[in-house]
Amino acid sequence: MTLEWIKQPLAALNNNAQEQGLERQGQLTKPPGSLGTLEAMAVRLCGMQGVAKPSVDNAQVVVFAGDHGIADEGVSAFPQVVTGEMVKNFSRGGAAICALARQNSAQFEVVNLGTVVDLSAMENIVDNTIMSGTSNFAKQAAMTQAQLGQALAAGKAAVDRAAANKVTLFIGGDMGIANTTSATALAAWATGQMVASLVGPGTGLDAQGVSHKGQVIEAALAKHATAMTDPVEALRHVGGLEIAALVGAYIRAAQLGITILVDGFITTAAAILATKIHPQITDWMFFAHASAEPGHQAMMNSLGANTILDLGMRLGEGSGAGVALSILKSACVTHNEMATFAEAAVSEKSA
Repeated sequence: MTLEWIKQPLAALNNNAQEQGLERQGQLTKPPGSLGTLEAMAVRLCGMQGVAKPSVDNAQVVVFAGDHGIADEGVSAFPQVVTGEMVKNFSRGGAAICALARQNSAQFEVVNLGTVVDLSAMENIVDNTIMSGTSNFAKQAAMTQAQLGQALAAGKAAVDRAAANKVTLFIGGDMGIANTTSATALAAWATGQMVASLVGPGTGLDAQGVSHKGQVIEAALAKHATAMTDPVEALRHVGGLEIAALVGAYIRAAQLGITILVDGFITTAAAILATKIHPQITDWMFFAHASAEPGHQAMMNSLGANTILDLGMRLGEGSGAGVALSILKSACVTHNEMATFAEAAVSEKSA
């Protein structure tokens, strides 16, 4: 399967609309800068959407699910069957991200890329099964080029579905036992930092478990070092199906000019890989929250980006982005609905 589409150019921001947004902020009934980061968010959204009054009311949440062969190395506190069980929970609307999507009136779907247990057809679940989880990257590359191509294309297809529904904001979520191991390996490759400073407990490992996980990652990176010559090969060797789908989704969203709200640790690993393919893709991204996983801040520093929230969250699923969406809505509603000084007949600051 060809990967050429991921190299196609991204959409351009609308600088005129961004200037109009900035001008409007200066006319609203408040001291300049008094709404802090909300003002900058609103202005950025103007540039992304090409309008003077942006909206994120029509949002799409897509959770990508897939199992990881690296789980065989004992790097997770939970068994792999949990991935499939959580997909069922998503289908029933019982997960945190389901509740947050409902709160925000966001469209919601799950894309199953391959779990160790076979799953029957379910509501809200798109079956994009590629393989029953990746190969164990401690022993071999996680995916073949064809499998990686399918995973990237699954992300693209999800965004194409969202675009057909006129979505203005895209949230990608993740589900996959052992995916913090894969994300940490990618973070180490992308930032050049030592694994020991990045590795964390994931779903709840103790100190000994974290140490073992770090050793597994270090050995795997050493094994694949000469082959991981570019972001695509890094993703193929130590990535996950759901992480690859997120990379594909982010690139496609930026190509189509759709705002991206990146969730936490796993999704930021996907985002940083996407920046290695398209450095300017961060123009289309907001970063939702500071994950409690140690490697997240290192990736944020490498990206030169800030998060909207820091609530100590580390659930994944897109849940942090689901909370941050409310903040972006506040940025839009204050920008759009506040009166200007002229409209309200309020005196402006003295010269």
